Amino acid sequence: MRNKKGWAMLLIGVLLMGLLAGCGGKTASSANEGQGTDNSKAPSSGDPVKLTMWGGVPPEAGPQEVIDAWNAEHPDIQVEYVRYVNDDDGNLKLDTAMITGQDVDLFVNYTLSQTSKRVESNLALDLSQFDDYNIDEKMGPDAEGWKINGKYYGMPTTKSAFFVALNKDALDAAGLPVPKDWTWDELREYAKKLKVGNNYGFIQNMEPFVDPIDSVLSQEGYTKADGTSNLDHPLVKKWLETLNVMMKEDKTTPPLGEQLTSKMPVEQVFLSGEVPMLNIGAWLLRSSNNFTDFPRDFTIAFAQVPRLTDSADSYVTRGGLGDYISINAKSKKQAEAWEFLKWYADGGMAPMAAGGRLPASKDADQDEALNNLLGDKKDTYDLDSLMHVMFEDKTPTYVRSLPQEVMDMRAQEYEKYFLNAQSLDQTLEAMVSRHNTFLKEGK
Repeated sequence: MRNKKGWAMLLIGVLLMGLLAGCGGKTASSANEGQGTDNSKAPSSGDPVKLTMWGGVPPEAGPQEVIDAWNAEHPDIQVEYVRYVNDDDGNLKLDTAMITGQDVDLFVNYTLSQTSKRVESNLALDLSQFDDYNIDEKMGPDAEGWKINGKYYGMPTTKSAFFVALNKDALDAAGLPVPKDWTWDELREYAKKLKVGNNYGFIQNMEPFVDPIDSVLSQEGYTKADGTSNLDHPLVKKWLETLNVMMKEDKTTPPLGEQLTSKMPVEQVFLSGEVPMLNIGAWLLRSSNNFTDFPRDFTIAFAQVPRLTDSADSYVTRGGLGDYISINAKSKKQAEAWEFLKWYADGGMAPMAAGGRLPASKDADQDEALNNLLGDKKDTYDLDSLMHVMFEDKTPTYVRSLPQEVMDMRAQEYEKYFLNAQSLDQTLEAMVSRHNTFLKEGK
């Protein structure tokens, strides 16, 4: 998430809202003239309440089926789904829509970093005002990681899994077992053995690209005991070195510059059989179940994301719960939005499992979700490894919570390293220096 214009544009939006608010001579109707229907107004007697929900999943991958089911059962509260792309521009579009009073009643957050920004901007409603649903009891202890200042400003609704997807046919041909517990050094060796010709042995979706660093620092601390940056931790250095060698010496994974400039469609590349290992999240299944657009003739297996440490004792992996759904603090229909959110979390979201999104609530029908997850493609997956990664693995998890500004800064510096614009030592020094400046400014 490296959009340098994002929050600057957002601030411009805030200023514009201030100017509009200062136009005291305008009536409500004249101020809204030319802006379309004002969904913030209470409906006339007898009219259904209209809710608008924004999320990052394509409608056809589950959300529309969920919305259609709700609308059929609740003629008095009708929901419309609006898709935004979960990238810099898409998140800016969502934030701007809320700040400028457009139709947003519920919205899905995909990282705690984005959520925190929205809480600071008073865009997410504090859910503690509702006392008829116990999020901790329903979702279990992993929900705790989504609290901000001890409160829920949204509800985590899915079991969030990140993994390395594997072409099992390629592994079998190379005589390699499906790993359950492995390191990045071992993944590097797998990539060498699986590389065929000029093809790569391993590719990554950019969303979980940096997770190995956060796996370490979420436990060791992003700052040291003296309060200074810990971004030069030895395992941060190891991650950088390992990937750099894989990119430039082994040539088993694409150079970062190539991947970014080409906008490599990593899911398509993996599902075509071109590259046998892909670091990604459970959303892969919405594509891997789609044989129309992504035909494949191999079995997919699953492995835990590898660790940087030799010992598994202190290892944590990204996961736990996700799809944190908030109610817009400016919505005039918060009670209705809350009713929909409870229904969604407790089972209404079942069709989302087809895209890899399993419900987190203990009251959701998990058998139904599993059936939706696999559909009629059950025989195209290695079920033992899928069940291990999705349901049985007891490795502790973390939720990424690093401030967005630090994530952006960190990415800017490690990209320079992978692009040969600065050395490893210069990269670590620059990350630490910029992080320390951020920490000082925040005091």
